[in-house]
Amino acid sequence: MTDVRIVHVFCGPEGRGGNALGVVADGAALPEPERRQALAAELGLSETVFVDDAERGTVDIYTPGTRLPFAGHPLIGVAWLLGGDVEELRPPAGRVPVRRAGELVWITARPEWVTGRRTERYASPAEVDALPAPPPGEGWLYAWAWEDEAAGRVRARGFPRRGDGITEDEATGAAALLLTGELGRALDIRQGTGSQLLTRPRPDGTIEIGGRVRRAP
Repeated sequence: MTDVRIVHVFCGPEGRGGNALGVVADGAALPEPERRQALAAELGLSETVFVDDAERGTVDIYTPGTRLPFAGHPLIGVAWLLGGDVEELRPPAGRVPVRRAGELVWITARPEWVTGRRTERYASPAEVDALPAPPPGEGWLYAWAWEDEAAGRVRARGFPRRGDGITEDEATGAAALLLTGELGRALDIRQGTGSQLLTRPRPDGTIEIGGRVRRAP
């Protein structure tokens, strides 16, 4: 029987929100891509991550319908679950440094790793909140508006619109990375029902993204 652990990633300061993540701690026991895809579809979470080598940080990420080279919330979630000895993760996209600061786990990644997603600015948080789930149209949409532009605080919602049963993403690290790259500044993103994502651009063009993780009840 496959050992799947569930954590919530990008929780708010009071523990609310957070995107559910499935973590298969012994990914080597399920090496076939088709079996991994089938398990991810069965779980029905926005992403499931398979740990192939905990010491080296080698991981493999799946949505219910496809394999991903990079995704933010799986990497932060698995880094938290593996503990303080892990300083780097290795998804297919490349090497991802990991650091911890208090209750936050941070990863560093490149915005060019994020493909197939589009950001769209709305006039107010109320307009973002009023969007149906999903809004009309096709393709991955990250809808956002400034809550406080001077402070870098953003209201956002994420809509995969890919026909795999995920109507709305509670917290989306890759989309937050993309938005940060487009705006070129640190952001405090409040997404979904109560999630918080923190981002910081770095001088070398990479971006740090951080969040809280809690184990599912």
